[in-house]
Amino acid sequence: MVERGTGQRQWSLSPYEVNVSFGPATNAGDGTSWFGPSPPITPLAPPEVAGRQWDFPAGYNLSTLSRPHEPVTFSTLRALADGYDLLRLVIETRKDQVAGHTWTINRRDKAPPSPAVKARIDAAKAFLARPDGIHCFADWLRILLEEVFVTDAATLYMSRDRSGRLRALMPLDGATIKPILDNWGRTPQPYLENGKTIYPPAYQQILKGYPAIDYSVRDLIYRPRNLRVNRAYGYSPVEQIVTTVNIALRRQMYLLDYFTEGNIPDSLIGVPENWTPDQIASYQKYWDAYFDGDQGRRRRAKFVPGGVAKTFVQTSEPELKGAFDEWLARLVCFALSISPQALIQTMNRATAETQKDLAQEEGLAPILGWVKRLVDDVLATELDGDDLELCWCNESQIHPVDQEKILSSYTSNGILTINEARGVLGRDPFDDASANLPMISSSIGNIAGPD
Repeated sequence: MVERGTGQRQWSLSPYEVNVSFGPATNAGDGTSWFGPSPPITPLAPPEVAGRQWDFPAGYNLSTLSRPHEPVTFSTLRALADGYDLLRLVIETRKDQVAGHTWTINRRDKAPPSPAVKARIDAAKAFLARPDGIHCFADWLRILLEEVFVTDAATLYMSRDRSGRLRALMPLDGATIKPILDNWGRTPQPYLENGKTIYPPAYQQILKGYPAIDYSVRDLIYRPRNLRVNRAYGYSPVEQIVTTVNIALRRQMYLLDYFTEGNIPDSLIGVPENWTPDQIASYQKYWDAYFDGDQGRRRRAKFVPGGVAKTFVQTSEPELKGAFDEWLARLVCFALSISPQALIQTMNRATAETQKDLAQEEGLAPILGWVKRLVDDVLATELDGDDLELCWCNESQIHPVDQEKILSSYTSNGILTINEARGVLGRDPFDDASANLPMISSSIGNIAGPD
């Protein structure tokens, strides 16, 4: 080993590392330094900067805009989602699919709940039945998913009573929330000071162009779904297809203009050779004014001078729907994992069903998982339910009759107890102790339960 020191820094080099190192240990005459990599520039930042998450702009927290330094604003994202009919339909369809799932609260270990645990489960169910105190869970979830799909800035204000207990989870407009960064580019977290927990401001709500309210992590749940290490904001599905939606909007306006503007049908009509340019322009204005504002006139015959009628040339009608429209539909549906089957040409039925099932499985599972993690965090931190979890009751697409046969077989063969089977269906367990014991058919014998 070769010892080397530079100022206060010291380290050791193995023999084979001497020829590739920098500084005095490198022999200038052996050719290793010829067009070599050269030693790195001495770092300028203090050691405390180590661990900074990303190179955020200086004075980032001084901005009075939500989503500063981003190429696409929240208002643009909302305008795109509302302006393009197909995108809005796909978003609403996905919201319907997620909100249509039923749910329950169970123990994480799947064990039958004791009376005390059952009381906590019932209290959690009662809270989630109307999380904001106004809307039912499905309607509340639709409000939250709108923010997830359009702005990826889902925000919940934790309203508390005088004792500090959670009273409601109230959705806020995520476009008004600006995350605050600490010195390392992360969200400021609580810390202890003189034995007391301090909650520093972690978010600011921008109203009327001014910083209105500071929130800590105890006041606000700010939950972007698609985070990136070099951004403070999420990356929504709408933002991912901004260019595609802009193209589709212009295509949509082109189709609208076809039915509202122009001289339909498109054609070329000759005029007598002795007409002057002023006469041609005057007659063109007369012709356009005659059809303007009256859709019915556009398909009626009209008498024109003989020389004009003899030189009428019908041009081809534009293609109103083609492969390009299907391509746009596929991109929009793919962004939200919706099957494009209803928007494209028909295909083999088996292939269509496979694509539909695949789109639902791949698209719904991540969204349902995101909602589950959000609710589980609330259960653990606010509702004394770290041993409880949200369970989706109809994640499986098994037909009810088939599910009944499967569960009956499991219970009769001792694979599941009766209460475990009822838990799969999202039903409350029986109070009878025998419902927690496994059993099999009498021809094979009974399996004794635990003492």
